[in-house]
Amino acid sequence: MPVDPASRMVRLALAEKGLPARMVETRPWADDGTLAAANPACETPVLIDEPPTGGEITLSPAATIMEYLEEAYPAAALFPSTSAARGEMRRLIAWFCDKFEREVIAYTVRERIDRRLMRRGQPDYDRLRQGLEALSWHMDYFNWLLDQRPWFAGEKYSGADIAAAGYLSAVDYVDAASWEKFPAVKEWYARIKSRPSFRPILRDRVDGVAPPDHYDDPDF
Repeated sequence: MPVDPASRMVRLALAEKGLPARMVETRPWADDGTLAAANPACETPVLIDEPPTGGEITLSPAATIMEYLEEAYPAAALFPSTSAARGEMRRLIAWFCDKFEREVIAYTVRERIDRRLMRRGQPDYDRLRQGLEALSWHMDYFNWLLDQRPWFAGEKYSGADIAAAGYLSAVDYVDAASWEKFPAVKEWYARIKSRPSFRPILRDRVDGVAPPDHYDDPDF
């Protein structure tokens, strides 16, 4: 799903590693059985890989896919070299995939985009407000982190930044982020938007839900 944050994580990881992939857009609520056959949880994303060693491997969710890609295709490493830094990266990936998804995405992106795609009427504005309040708290924490170091998990770009980019870009698509209030996060996101791997993300569009004017502008 193009604006699904976890799907974006995997797309970015594949692009950073220069791995070609054929994207198959799938909506879990309209699955014809294909998604469920690949992932009994019936959730996106799912990676179906045919590794050089032969056979076929099916993986989900996004964090597991990233671990697999790093081990199976170690070129263009996305994980830090030290165990401490890898631990911090994994902590932040879990933060986005679990806590941020539950407290922010479920109340903003899912309300604005998924509800429309499911044709379930207008967003629940009480839920939107709750998501925006949670987002402000998360953004304040991210701003503090990025005041301490140049990238989410430390001195180098890593899988933590890929997770953050997947989730914060989805929030940006629905114009929920107050970037000016969080300058360290805004500066980080400007660097993310300038990466070649991010260009396909900036071209994503959902019928009936237009992103803000700054969405695909690398300079905001």
